[in-house]
Amino acid sequence: MRKIVIPVLSVSLIMLGGCTTQQLQQTADAAVKVASDALKNQGTSSNPLTNEEVINGLKEALTVGTNNSSGLASKMDGFYKNTSLFIPFPEDAKKVKDWAITAGLKSQVDKFEMTLNRAAEEAAKNAAPVFIDAVKGMSIGDGFAILKGADNAATQYLKDKTSAQLKEKFAPVVQAAISKVELTKYWTPIITAYNKVPFVQKQNSDLTTYVTDRATQGLFKLIADEELKIRKDVNARVSDLLKRVFGSLTN
Repeated sequence: MRKIVIPVLSVSLIMLGGCTTQQLQQTADAAVKVASDALKNQGTSSNPLTNEEVINGLKEALTVGTNNSSGLASKMDGFYKNTSLFIPFPEDAKKVKDWAITAGLKSQVDKFEMTLNRAAEEAAKNAAPVFIDAVKGMSIGDGFAILKGADNAATQYLKDKTSAQLKEKFAPVVQAAISKVELTKYWTPIITAYNKVPFVQKQNSDLTTYVTDRATQGLFKLIADEELKIRKDVNARVSDLLKRVFGSLTN
């Protein structure tokens, strides 16, 4: 408490000279409020953070990050014009892409890639509940280890602990998005033409799995970015719990 209160009161005392009784009272009240708010929003020796508080704070940070990330990713061009999230032609079908471009089908390839990203953007509209359920069900033992870890420690923990379950639950969302944007309409002509070429090994990528994997990776990246904001920017701590838990990192 001394660390916080003494500087505040010292500044207030300097300002007391020549003040009326009412002004003195207002200054004192303001100083007490500042000190009280500071103590409320961070762990102190008399009111230390508990592991349970930290765990709840981490989960809240991931929930906030998930909501914000889903909002960003689901916007028009959220994937398509974001170079760090853009989903390219499937790597396992690179031969198909190269052949299609050589065969004069570049416009179809471009449309297919755009629609791949539209599918991810559409899926992101319904991603938040799936990811938030994973956050709520996530078991954390030592919250302090994550809190004091890397800037993306909470996101990485979520990814490590829930990825398999998350993808399984997210896949139907992606499949619905693929149907809505008619992705296969752009894929089928390309793959059908390729598979008619003599002596080539037939190809047909699993688009649902591909988009699910890439969309999930993109969302995790955005969640990590949101976690970083909460760790570094006090304005991103939108609740008293986030202020208290993440404010302790700068004490």
